[in-house]
Amino acid sequence: MNIDSAQSDFLADQTRRAFLGRAAGGFGGLALGCLLRENLASNPLKPHFAPRAKRVISLFMSGGPSHVDTFDPKPLLTKLDGQPMPADMIKNHEFAMIKTKEPQVKGSPWAFRSHGQSGTEISELFPHVAGVADDLAVVRSLYSDTFNHDPAVTFMNTGNVRFGWPSLGAWASYGLGTENNDLPAYIVLASGRNIQPLLDSYWGAGFLPPEHQGVPLRTQGDPVLYLRSPKDVSRETRGDQIGLLGALNRHHFERVNDPEILARTKQYELAFRMQASVPELADISREPTGVHEAYGAEPGKVSFANNCLLARRLSERGVRFVQLYEKGWDSHGEISTQHPERCRAVDRPIAALIGDLKQRGLLNETLVIWGGEFGRTPMAQGSGSGFGRDHHPHGFTVWMAGGGIKPGIVHGATDEFGYFAEEDKVHVHDLNATILHCLGMNHEKFTFRHQGRDFRLTDVHGQVVENLLA
Repeated sequence: MNIDSAQSDFLADQTRRAFLGRAAGGFGGLALGCLLRENLASNPLKPHFAPRAKRVISLFMSGGPSHVDTFDPKPLLTKLDGQPMPADMIKNHEFAMIKTKEPQVKGSPWAFRSHGQSGTEISELFPHVAGVADDLAVVRSLYSDTFNHDPAVTFMNTGNVRFGWPSLGAWASYGLGTENNDLPAYIVLASGRNIQPLLDSYWGAGFLPPEHQGVPLRTQGDPVLYLRSPKDVSRETRGDQIGLLGALNRHHFERVNDPEILARTKQYELAFRMQASVPELADISREPTGVHEAYGAEPGKVSFANNCLLARRLSERGVRFVQLYEKGWDSHGEISTQHPERCRAVDRPIAALIGDLKQRGLLNETLVIWGGEFGRTPMAQGSGSGFGRDHHPHGFTVWMAGGGIKPGIVHGATDEFGYFAEEDKVHVHDLNATILHCLGMNHEKFTFRHQGRDFRLTDVHGQVVENLLA
C-alpha cells in the first residue's frame, strides 16, 4: 500500500467516524425529542400520597366579592345599619378608600336563605349556586395579609406578596405534570369588566422551569396567537422546522447546559401539537344545545359562561390546572347594581359546571375553588343608594367542591359584624396547603431548590385544614 492510498483510507476512516459521531448525536437527539414528548404527560415528581383530586378548576373573582352580601350572612349589620362601626374594632386599620373617621355599618340589601339538606345560608344573589349547596364546603373564616389588589391577588396565587414567586398552578404543573401531551398543564381564561389589569405574574412560573407557567387562551379569534401556519406552510413542513429547531437547540444545550434551552424546545414542540389540538378544543359550538342552555354559553362571545364550559372540556382532556378570572368585583361604589350584575354573570355557569362535572363522573377527581383576593368591609364606602364597600382582608369567604372535599359543610366563622375571622381561622397558606394535600402533595416536603434555599408555596407556614377533607 502506498502512502497516498494509506492516507486516503485514513481520511475515509476519519470521515466515517465523524459521520457516525454526528449520526449518533442525531439519533440521540431524536431519542431525546421522543423522551421529551413522552415526559410531558408523565409526572415530573411523584405524589407523596394517594391524591384526592387529579386536577383543579379555580374560579377567581378578581376585585374581591363581598362576603357579607354573598355567603356570610350578618343580621347584626342590618340591625345596626347606619350606625358608626365600633371604634375598637377598626382602630389601627388602614383602608384603601374609606377616609372618614367613623365609617358606618351597612347591612346587606339582599336576603339570605338556607338551602339543601346542609341548610347552608346563601344570598339571593346566587340562586343557581344555592341549588348545589350540598356539594359545597363554604369557608367563612379565610384571612389574608394585604389589602391592595395586586399584592393580594399575588399572595392568593403565589403565597407571597412580592413578584417572582411561582403560582399555585405552576407548582401543580411542576409537581404533577399533565395528562395530555397536546395541551399545557396550566391554562388561564379571563372575562368580565376590564376595570383592573390582570398581571402575567399571577400565573407565572417564577423560579420554577418556565414551561410550568400558565398559558392564557384568548376568548375571541384564535385561542392562541399564531395558532395557524401561513397558507403555504404545510403541517409536514412545520414539523420539519420544529424538528430542526429542536436539533439545533439540543446541540446548543450540550455546549452551554442552560435549562432554558430545553424549556424552549418543549414549548416549540407543544405549540406545534397545539396547532392540531386547540382549535377543536376551543370550539364549544360542538356542544349540544342543552349544554349551552345550562351554562348560558353563547359561542363566539367573551363570557364567564363560555369559559366555564371550556374549563370542563379542558379538564376532560387532562389539563391539570384551569384558572378562570372574572373581573369587575371591586365595588367601591354602586355595589347594589355592580354585584348583581357580576353575580348574574357567574351564578348559572358555576352551578352548571358543578352539575356537569358531577354528571360526567369528574367532580370527585376535580377540585373546584371559588373566591377572590379578599372580601369587602361591613362598613359602607360613601352614602345613599350609591354606596360601596372597601377592601377587606381580615375575614372573608371562599368555597370548595369536589376533589376530596367534604360536601355540604360550613367551616369557620367571622365575628358578628363579619369583620374578623374568629372561629376555625384559615390563612391563605392553610388554604394552599389544603389544595396541595388534595393533589397528593405534602406542602412541607414539596420544595424547589433556588439560590441555595429550598422554597415552597407555603414558605414556612400553613396547616392542612383537616375538617375540609372528605
